[in-house]
Amino acid sequence: MRSPKRVRFVELSGGAMSALVDGDLSEASRMTGVSLTEYFVTDGARWLWQFRLDQMVTDPDHARWMVRQAVVGDKGLVVGHAGFHGPPDEVGMVEIGYSVAPDFRRQGYARSTLIELLRRAAAEPAVATVRATISPDNVASLATISGFGFVEVGEQWDEEDGLELVFEVPARRVLPA
Repeated sequence: MRSPKRVRFVELSGGAMSALVDGDLSEASRMTGVSLTEYFVTDGARWLWQFRLDQMVTDPDHARWMVRQAVVGDKGLVVGHAGFHGPPDEVGMVEIGYSVAPDFRRQGYARSTLIELLRRAAAEPAVATVRATISPDNVASLATISGFGFVEVGEQWDEEDGLELVFEVPARRVLPA
C-alpha cells in the first residue's frame, strides 16, 4: 500500500449539500471549491446530505461538527467525506463517520481520514471520547480502526445499517504515525 498524502477537510456547507441533494454536482463543486464526483450524488450520499441538512435546520450550531470533504494533494483531489454525527453529548462523546469513494479505497485514505478526525476531536476541549460504530461484516472499517486504541464496548441496532459493533477510544490518546 502506498502512503497517501495527508487528508485535509473542506467544509460542505448547507448550500452545497442542497445542491448535491438536487444532483447538481457542478454547483456543489463551485460552492466547495473542489471537484466533486458522482460518488457524492449516489442515493446513499443524497440520503446523508438530506439527513445532515435536517439536523442543521434543527440546530445550526451543529453544522461545524458535520460533513467535510476529504481532500488530498495540491489539486484538491476529493477522495471521500468525513465528520461527526453531531457535537459532543453530555459526557463528551462524539461519533465519527467517514466514507472513501470506491476509486480511492485500499490506498490508505480511510486511515488518513480517521487520523484527521481523531486530531480534530482531540483539539476540542468538550470531547472526551470518540466512538465508531461498524457493521461486524465491514472488514475494511474494522481493519481501519485497528491500532488506534479503540475498544469494543457493545453493539447496537441502527435503522439504516443494521447491527453495529460499538467502539470507543479516549479523545486525547497519542495517535500512531
